[in-house]
Amino acid sequence: MYAEERHQEILQRARSQGRVDVVTLAEEFGVTTETIRRDLTALERAGVLRRVHGGAIPVERLAFEPALAARDEVMTAEKERIAKAALAELPQDGAIVLDAGSTTGRLARVLPADRELTIVVNSPPLAAALATRPNLSVIMLGGRVRGKTLATVDDWALQPLSQLHVDVAFMATNGCSVSKGLTTPDPAEAAVKRAMIKCARRRVLLADHTKFSSDYFARFGALDEIDLIISDSGLDAGLAADLAAAGPDVVRS
Repeated sequence: MYAEERHQEILQRARSQGRVDVVTLAEEFGVTTETIRRDLTALERAGVLRRVHGGAIPVERLAFEPALAARDEVMTAEKERIAKAALAELPQDGAIVLDAGSTTGRLARVLPADRELTIVVNSPPLAAALATRPNLSVIMLGGRVRGKTLATVDDWALQPLSQLHVDVAFMATNGCSVSKGLTTPDPAEAAVKRAMIKCARRRVLLADHTKFSSDYFARFGALDEIDLIISDSGLDAGLAADLAAAGPDVVRS
């Protein structure tokens, strides 16, 4: 088993069991305890696990929100596949919302040069990167910038969204489940996401499979408010069917 595969399995076990143990993991994977400790250190640096004595626990148990830079280093191949699949949802011309997030950021990088699009963003880094593109008209939402996600929030972001109508909103989320819908740790960011969903004709959620194992503090949407979920092949087929039964189409890229 490659290290990246082992990391994904360790993370999945931590989220399902609430904790993983170094000695047990070493025995089950047939590697040394030092190898497992290095795995846990890598996952902690990525912002998805927190080391504790003898093992690790998922950050969700600590109400901990990884910073954007840390999240951008996790599931990179999956996020790139999701972003490429999302290109099929772009209008030929028109307006879209691009939510702040690591997977939506991947979509920003692969936007085609042959589309005349207006793009509404609540992320200063995304706005700066996209503004140099001659075929794009970029509208940056104002407001307070959250350090964790580099997303703008509060009234200066909410008020413009209430006056806009876009073709597609490409949304990010921290958590998604059939019972709780779409969730994120911060209520202010949840409010902006809710307004993004409301202003769009079509709503597309971009989320790798790890996002479907946790729920967070603030709910910003129900599954029947989303038209399409684009995830990766790591999303369990049974769970994908349950999600689809709640409303949206589901694509595993």
